[in-house]
Amino acid sequence: MKFIDEYRDFEIVQNISKKLREYDREISIMEVCGGHTMAIHRFGIPSLLPENIKLISGPGCPVCVSGIGFIDNAIECSKINDVIITTYGDLIRVPGSKSSLEKEKSRGADIRIVYSALEALEIARSEKNKKVIFLGIGFETTAPGTAVTIQKAYNESISNFYLLSTHKIMPPVMEALLNDKVKIDGFICPGHVSTITGSGIYDFIPEKYKIACVVTGFEPTDLMQSIYMLAKQINSIDQKVEIQYSRAVVKQGNIKAQNIMNEVFETRDDNWRGIGVIPNSGLKLKEKYKSFDAELVFDVKVSSVKENTACICGQILRGLKTPKDCKLFGMVCSPENPVGACMVSNEGACHAYYKYRNYE
Repeated sequence: MKFIDEYRDFEIVQNISKKLREYDREISIMEVCGGHTMAIHRFGIPSLLPENIKLISGPGCPVCVSGIGFIDNAIECSKINDVIITTYGDLIRVPGSKSSLEKEKSRGADIRIVYSALEALEIARSEKNKKVIFLGIGFETTAPGTAVTIQKAYNESISNFYLLSTHKIMPPVMEALLNDKVKIDGFICPGHVSTITGSGIYDFIPEKYKIACVVTGFEPTDLMQSIYMLAKQINSIDQKVEIQYSRAVVKQGNIKAQNIMNEVFETRDDNWRGIGVIPNSGLKLKEKYKSFDAELVFDVKVSSVKENTACICGQILRGLKTPKDCKLFGMVCSPENPVGACMVSNEGACHAYYKYRNYE
């Protein structure tokens, strides 16, 4: 298939929907990609499935899983004289314990929205009398771009550029969910992450946990075909990792991007909002690049804080609840007034449920 219309062919989608009704077993399938969460609700995929097949939104939105301590740390850094905070746009509205980057910007902090780490580095080049901190966020999809930027800063001896990292990797959280006994029969594995990592990073899931995995694209036919592939696996004894998104993903992934990421970063234990600390799930700069590590350079104090108890974002990210289970959803909490991180980003489960709620 060459053109976008072919990936949105109504007849193909309807035929797959009919085939799925041949299976009567109760099936729970989790997607762990914010892009998939958005696409599933945008295209009304749940309405095309039989009642026995349930889709669960997991921790796939980078903004949603960024710990509240990270936001508080960034806010405190923004209060330092001569500091410029550079960030992707959706992170600016994520609530911390007492404030947000958006509120601090309105109070005079120099906080700028950028589209890439390289754009943040260019600000550091042009504003040599300022200290520029880039908020590194995202999974294996965005980490290579940050790594390239750190390499450039190192090679050019740029001394006023820093990284505050909350980059995370996907396999540890998927395993944490399985160890937490969340009811999952199959994973819709992330498409963009897998273009970098390849599908091999998920091999341990069917081998160790006997859970089916399919790496998936983002169009209606992609999603429906992947659900059908998972249903066939789940109703057999052969659980494995399959690639539906073969036009973009291969088993070995992007070796060059992996090498760059591994050159700059090493894993560390990291906090996931609403989930807790997961061993070896985050990325920090290696010793060679520690002079760019904002956590080491800037001595800011952040008190230990708890999540807003009225918000169930953590339970939603763990697949235990849906946004509709939250008393705040659509009432107190909306995209215009987000109480929790899951309502902020377009890829957040609450945002997707809210935006496309009339499709359900």
